[in-house]
Amino acid sequence: MKKFNVNLHPSNAPKIIEALCHPPITSWIKCNTDGSSNFNTSSCGGIFSNSDADFLLGFAENVGPENAYYAKLCGAMRAIDIAHQNNWSNLWLELDSALVVNAFKNKYVVPWKLRNRWNNCIIKTRRMNFIASHVFRDGNQCANILANFGLASNHLTMWLVVPNCIRVHYVQNKLGMSNFRFVNF
Repeated sequence: MKKFNVNLHPSNAPKIIEALCHPPITSWIKCNTDGSSNFNTSSCGGIFSNSDADFLLGFAENVGPENAYYAKLCGAMRAIDIAHQNNWSNLWLELDSALVVNAFKNKYVVPWKLRNRWNNCIIKTRRMNFIASHVFRDGNQCANILANFGLASNHLTMWLVVPNCIRVHYVQNKLGMSNFRFVNF
C-alpha cells in the first residue's frame, strides 16, 4: 500500500470513545441530569439510581422560556433538592455540561436570577458527600429524554417506576451496554 501512496491511518479518522453508564459505589446515589430548550421554553430532567443501577426516581420539569444552560442548572438544583428531601447523604451528580460542573467551583458563572437558589443548593451539598462530574451526552440519554419530556409539561413530574419513554435506554444502562461517540481530533 505504501508503494501506491495509500495512507492506512488517515489523520482525520474519528476516534471512538466508549460512553458507559457506571453505577455509584455502595451506599451512594447517582443522579444523571440534563436540560433542554426550544424556541418557546426550556426544561430539565433527571434519573436517580443506586449502586445496583436500580431506578429510584425520575423527574422532569418545565422551567420556562430560558436557554439550555439555565435548564441544566435547574436540573442540577432539582436533583440536589430531591436528594436532600430524601435524606440521601451520598450524592453523585453526573451531567453532560462541563459548564454546570464548573459552576460548583465558581458560583459567578450562575445567572444572577438563580444565584440565591444555587447558593442554597451549595449549602445542602456541603452537608452531604457530594461529587459532580461530566459525562458525554451519549452516556446521559435517559436524563436527556426526561428533559425533553419536560418541554411539553407545565408542572414538575416525578416517577417512582421507570417511565416508558426511557425504558429501553435504562435497561441498556443497567445491563452495562456501551454507547459510542465518534470524535475528530
